[in-house]
Amino acid sequence: MAGRRRASRHGVIALCLLLVSLVACGGRPASDTARADVQRLLDRRAAAVLDRDAAAFRQTGALDWFENARGVPFAAWAYRLTGLHRDGATATADAELSYRIEGYDNAPVSVGRTLTLSLDAGGQWYVDGEKPAEKSAEQLWDQGAVTVVRGEHSLVLGAGQPTEKLHSYADLADRAVPAVSKAWGADWAGHVVVLVPTSLEGMAGLLGSPASSYRGIAAVTTGETGAPASAPADRIIVNPDAYGVLGSVGKQVVLTHETTHVATRAATTAATPLWLSEGYADRIGYLGSGRSPVQAAPELWQAVTEGRLPAALPEDSDFGFSGNANRLAQAYESGWMACRMIADQWGEAKLREFYKAVGGHKQRAGAVEDALDRVLGTNLDDFTARWRDYLRDQLD
Repeated sequence: MAGRRRASRHGVIALCLLLVSLVACGGRPASDTARADVQRLLDRRAAAVLDRDAAAFRQTGALDWFENARGVPFAAWAYRLTGLHRDGATATADAELSYRIEGYDNAPVSVGRTLTLSLDAGGQWYVDGEKPAEKSAEQLWDQGAVTVVRGEHSLVLGAGQPTEKLHSYADLADRAVPAVSKAWGADWAGHVVVLVPTSLEGMAGLLGSPASSYRGIAAVTTGETGAPASAPADRIIVNPDAYGVLGSVGKQVVLTHETTHVATRAATTAATPLWLSEGYADRIGYLGSGRSPVQAAPELWQAVTEGRLPAALPEDSDFGFSGNANRLAQAYESGWMACRMIADQWGEAKLREFYKAVGGHKQRAGAVEDALDRVLGTNLDDFTARWRDYLRDQLD
């Protein structure tokens, strides 16, 4: 009797293991065989993208966004299956997509994708649809057909935008790159990638954030602070709604500002306060524009003339896009005036050195104070007093 009970328990365990190998936990995740089959499907799909082979792509399933992305110069495209949830003849796949744009990305851009799959009568998996994974940003080709324009120092990708307009962005970027290199130096990529979606909502989709966060913002630059040379290229993402209402000078200032962020990315770290990173980008953006402090800093000018002189440099929280628009404008203008003052009183070379010294600090605490002492020979109290005097002199 005892022997039979032991044999029965072993049989139950073996049966459970067999069931787990077939259906896994709860019957949702797929078998290893299905995972391998789907990974091979995704590998064929990736090869079709790189080969720009519509027929081969169609053999993996629906054409979906394929034609939208066909003109983008991809150097690499690969999927890594991270999850597969099967329900009979259908499944949902979670995958990490990694791609590189030829001549611009030194490392892959990685994004999450969700694919819906189905089995045909012959037991082959096909992709019925592909979209950004939950909480992952859209890609430009998710929004429509991508037009590609190459400049001397730029690659402009637009969705739903006329080619002529995209050429105007390339012209602006091609003027911005040499201007930034002249001010910052040539120790950066020396070219930029500009994405122009159809609207503010398209911009928000590319950033994976609500549109309300960027209303009135002409452009932003994506990228990892302190990124090494092996990082993917930053993307300058334009809000065509806000950018379109700017004059020619304003458009150039914005593109040069964003290009400065690209150039300074490796020297910009968690130790760098936003008043310095945004102020320096504005400093380079406004160089040669002919704009006076009163013209370029209207919110700060109004505050100074009304006797509301800022007591201190702006905090990072003052730069929130979703906050008060006047407060945001004054924060940018305050950072710009601080960098302008350093250039006026210590020189452009010292401004660059100061920027790099702050970013080279191991942590935020003490970064500005240490750089003020080592590079400019001053302290935070003296610097703040000088800055306030400078505001009175330039804006009152």
